[in-house]
Amino acid sequence: MVYLDNNATTRPSEAVAQAVLAGVREHWENPSSVHRAGQRVRAQVELAREATAGLIDAKPREITFTSGGTESIDLAVRGSLARTDRRVLATTRVEHAAVRDLALELAADGVEVRWLPLTDTGVVDLNSVRGLVGGAGLVSVQWANNETGVVQPVREIARLAREAGARVHIDGTQWVGKMPASVAAGWCDLLTFSPHKFHGPKGVGVLWVRRGLGLKPRLVGTQELGRRGGTENVPGILGAGVAAREAAAWVMDAGARERLALLRDRFERSVVAACPGAVVNGAGSERLWNTSNIGFPRLEAEALLMLLSERGVCASAGAACSSGSLEPSPVLLAMGVPPEVAHGSVRFSLSRESTEAEVMEAAGVVAACVGVLSARTG
Repeated sequence: MVYLDNNATTRPSEAVAQAVLAGVREHWENPSSVHRAGQRVRAQVELAREATAGLIDAKPREITFTSGGTESIDLAVRGSLARTDRRVLATTRVEHAAVRDLALELAADGVEVRWLPLTDTGVVDLNSVRGLVGGAGLVSVQWANNETGVVQPVREIARLAREAGARVHIDGTQWVGKMPASVAAGWCDLLTFSPHKFHGPKGVGVLWVRRGLGLKPRLVGTQELGRRGGTENVPGILGAGVAAREAAAWVMDAGARERLALLRDRFERSVVAACPGAVVNGAGSERLWNTSNIGFPRLEAEALLMLLSERGVCASAGAACSSGSLEPSPVLLAMGVPPEVAHGSVRFSLSRESTEAEVMEAAGVVAACVGVLSARTG
């Protein structure tokens, strides 16, 4: 099997798996208990919090563990809007569904949602930001897109938003653990990410909250400094800590990222050369090193994915949470990708474990499968 669906999830590293197992077998007591056994587990949780904070150059007490990236985003967005009389959210139509669908739900509840305009390559048009963030309570923008890898100018957006008095939430789900990420300079207010995107476990998410910033909790309780109630997922948190330590070391190797980016580019050139009409969505913008979204006009992505799977290549038609939908990706449509291209667009995403041999093998399989489907459709 050639696994090129790493934006959906990554294989946990061996050290992460061992940490999770230790959380089940050795550190099973409740970390909120005052007895010695409970406090021994509490110490392990705090070490994981420290490691997770280190990945983004933050302070441990600024880190909140949740059940996943979606909950982290929900807490950041709803928790912020609940603390301001500015019932205005500014975001984009290329956000992950965890933000995009939440914005639509909030709009139905009376929150004003302002959609930041995009260029034709999926990047926020900075010339329009200043006029739209005035009076906003929160601006929420992703660092890198989960479907195309397009990188947003988050620091510039954050500067304009904060000048207007708005809080800034950055969805770092696809960025953190793959690229250097520091919040030490205080350029944003909230950052969310998921360890399972960088070889950590599922079922645990992270919310960084700038010190002194108030949030209204969604789950009331004393855990996580009162930001998120509920007994902590100790196995997941311990695994997250190990994943963070490993990722912090890996992202310092710029050469490794450059090699993988070149491999991604070689994969794209091979596929496009072998498949007439194929286009790389978002190619005109800066993109994350691991992500490739290729459109095959007049083909159906689901049919291509099934054929690829039969031949041992795992990919996706966008966000994993929307798999099974027959509708073209809202992200691609918002970027102005023609529907006939969006319908046939497939995402291939590498990880730090991806090898040249398997990626180029996949390129050959993709070309063969597109050829088979093209012949069928005439």
